Amino acid sequence: MTLQFQADVDLRPYNTFGLAARAAHFCRLDDLADLPALLAHPLYRQGPVLWLGGGSNLLLTRDYPGLVIKVALTGIRLLREDGGHVIVEAAAGENWHDFVLHTLEQGWYGLENLSLIPGTVGASPVQNIGAYGVEVKDHLHEVVCAQLDRDGAPLVLSNADCRFGYRDSAFKHEAAGRLLVIAVRFRLSRHASLRTGYGDIARQLAEDGITAPTPSDVSRAVIAIRQSKLPDPAVLGNAGSFFKNPVVSAAQAEQLLASHPQLPHYPAADGRVKLAAGWLIDQCGLKGYRDGDAGVHAKQALVLVNYGEASGAQLHALARKVQEAVRERFGVALEPEPLIL
Repeated sequence: MTLQFQADVDLRPYNTFGLAARAAHFCRLDDLADLPALLAHPLYRQGPVLWLGGGSNLLLTRDYPGLVIKVALTGIRLLREDGGHVIVEAAAGENWHDFVLHTLEQGWYGLENLSLIPGTVGASPVQNIGAYGVEVKDHLHEVVCAQLDRDGAPLVLSNADCRFGYRDSAFKHEAAGRLLVIAVRFRLSRHASLRTGYGDIARQLAEDGITAPTPSDVSRAVIAIRQSKLPDPAVLGNAGSFFKNPVVSAAQAEQLLASHPQLPHYPAADGRVKLAAGWLIDQCGLKGYRDGDAGVHAKQALVLVNYGEASGAQLHALARKVQEAVRERFGVALEPEPLIL
């Protein structure tokens, strides 16, 4: 057994906001063979327990009173080839961006629009991460889980079993606390089918002088766009986009567009309309707003940042201020993306 339990551990290195919260107890899960022993350990059984991936979708407003478990399972393997497609499996602890780059190097295409999203592979289906017209669900084949209430017994979920929605999945609802993602399987293509019509990708490719882009070209364009708009968590603490783009009824969207014709909007499921949360926040005059070391990023209003010594409570208060401003001006409720503890 390789499990090592530590007491009173600083969580600053384990969350991309760089918040100085502490865990009463901490351990890493590096080997799946250790999971049954971990689930039987007194520290796990007495709880509470926080399973941690890359810490890029987390806002810690206080110290954690229980056991924090860093999921550090690694490994990538090609399971099979299916005509022009491949099924590839990545362990939950793999860095997401590194995995995307690996697939492109192998000639496995489909994830290029999801380049440079922070976090781990294991978190990708939980959040159904997405960017530039692509979501994880579009290329996800299966999710390999451990059943925490059955001594870690494996369970494989199909794409449909995951009940994906916009930044949503079964892992946030009925599976929360019951299933642990240990690996994700993707169905990727040997033949490129590029999505370049969303956001700034076409403009970036044109600026780069690329007229016949490859998947790697699209990946590099996405990386350039994200780097131009989003702060590097290693330099300025943040959790990426803090708010989901709100989805409203067609009637409400029509009313808003009558008053604000410049409001960016996109068709969503069931005839509803997705609005650009960043635009709404910007119109409230909050882009670049700062209260102490807690702020709204100057280039992207969707991103809350820690300028150095902000506390989680201060960032949480700022998030509520943003929500109240948007609700008061537009009648639209913004929902945070990160888990707030």
